[in-house]
Amino acid sequence: MKTKIKIFTLSAFLSIAIFSEKAIACTRVVYGGPDGTIITARSMDWKGDIPANLWVFPRGIARDGEAGNNSVKWKSKYGSVITSSWDIASSDGMNEKGLVGNLLWLAESVFPKFEKNSKAKGLAVSLWLQYVLDNFATVSEVVSALEKNEFSVTSAHIPGTDIFATVHLSVSDASGDNAIFEYINGKLVIHHDRKYVAMTNSPIFEEQLAINSYWKGIPGTIMLPGTNRAADRFARASYYIDAIPKTADIRTAIASVFGVIRNCSVPLGISSATEPNISSTRWRTVADQKNLVYYFDNVLNPNVVWVDFSKLDFSEKAKVKKLSLANNENYSGESSASFKIAQPFQFAGLD
Repeated sequence: MKTKIKIFTLSAFLSIAIFSEKAIACTRVVYGGPDGTIITARSMDWKGDIPANLWVFPRGIARDGEAGNNSVKWKSKYGSVITSSWDIASSDGMNEKGLVGNLLWLAESVFPKFEKNSKAKGLAVSLWLQYVLDNFATVSEVVSALEKNEFSVTSAHIPGTDIFATVHLSVSDASGDNAIFEYINGKLVIHHDRKYVAMTNSPIFEEQLAINSYWKGIPGTIMLPGTNRAADRFARASYYIDAIPKTADIRTAIASVFGVIRNCSVPLGISSATEPNISSTRWRTVADQKNLVYYFDNVLNPNVVWVDFSKLDFSEKAKVKKLSLANNENYSGESSASFKIAQPFQFAGLD
């Protein structure tokens, strides 16, 4: 009888996950090893092309929240390397203190009601991740700042489409701390705990944890869910990121983490006319937060590109630089010398 109840409960959760997920289906995991080895990986899944470029942003950049006359304004305290989407948003990245941020789709997101040019302070969702990387060094700092609700994160349609951007944000730091930020029914919900090392898309994070608690009772060596759906990817990510060897050998650790995020990826060309939640993986990133190295893996190229922060200039006098990847340009290995001085892209604002 107990087994039947467990199966029924799991089925209910899976139903929520299957029918609420939309165009993007990404995965994020965090690895903790000995001697302060922390590595965060994510995949970006999308129905069609989602052009990405790598950008180096130095300290001291003046930012505007792109939400109207009363937008949040700041000057970047920390330099960062980010992955852009369409050069209108920062969707992934790491700053010079080892703080990593990842934006993943969440169909259930409902951002606060916000009126452009009103008296309320606002921040366009395209800048949410960049705001965090620019201003904070640790997860605790991010949580302390955002829980004050001093401004509203607000969203809009992706320019040129009818897709309304609904995302949640994960952050991890060089100590291995983690937090998930979601806007549910217009309210910010924060999940802050070092153990929150895996995240996918729908359902909301609280329900992802409930699904995972079921699978923890079933040995992963006997059975793991194998579909491309978010709930199954969450279970696999949670199991494998804990199962791989815990080592301070960074070459082995990076290879193991790449193996986990690839295991949770969707092969290129996989899609379903009846299940819009299934999308192909377009690219992956792996961030070494101890040694400050950021890896980028385009599925259409045979080589992984990486950037060693020790070779970059993040000072206020430094120029913004770009590594063009949107046309599947092919680089190999450490590629900081291939970045070119470029004008910063314009973050997408409100409709």
